[in-house]
Amino acid sequence: MTTATRDTRRSELEHYFDRTAVEAWKRLTSEAPVGRIRAQVRAGRDTMRDTLLSWLPQDMRGMRLLDAGCGTGALAVEAARRGADVLAIDISQSLVDMARERAPKDLGAGSITFAVGDMLDASLGTFDHVVAMDSLIHYVGEDIAQTLSGLAQRTRGSMVFTVAPRTPALMLLWVVGRAFPRSDRAPAIEPIAQDSLEREMRKLPTLDGWSIHRSHRVSRSFYISEALEVKRS
Repeated sequence: MTTATRDTRRSELEHYFDRTAVEAWKRLTSEAPVGRIRAQVRAGRDTMRDTLLSWLPQDMRGMRLLDAGCGTGALAVEAARRGADVLAIDISQSLVDMARERAPKDLGAGSITFAVGDMLDASLGTFDHVVAMDSLIHYVGEDIAQTLSGLAQRTRGSMVFTVAPRTPALMLLWVVGRAFPRSDRAPAIEPIAQDSLEREMRKLPTLDGWSIHRSHRVSRSFYISEALEVKRS
């Protein structure tokens, strides 16, 4: 089930990453020199990726992983090197093309299938684990919970993902960002407190038995994100 707000925001994100931010993301996610702020964002994203990967099994041979919102594919590559069969999906054709181009030929025992589409598409099948790094931070709490609900029905193990935590620093950045002209803005993040997300999750019968097992916050100046692991109790 999707909501009108999720569908609207998904359309905005698709437009942003396919038409507005392609070159910026290509540079940010490469080893090319960048300015101080983008360097901090890059370092924060690297730390967050390592955190999420540390919550997955080291040996993933025989496991199927959904990288939901795969971006340029760095996490998918590392999971495949652990032996996972990764389905790396994103709504942005440009990002998927970039990820496919960057992926090494030799992934060891694992594999990656790249796809453009919606992480909630039931035809994608079932998975042992799901990862969604910084792909849910643009959605309100109700939509995050609905997304987790859809994924939970096709997930045997854990769902690890990030949200934008509701901190004073991040709220200030959120207010400042809204002051930019609309044509220059990235789609807004939607800060949420963990207890608020838990309340939204408890409203959904399909998430009965699922709960947040651990969390970890990464804060690098302009990059502030919180990792959460959701599992069956």
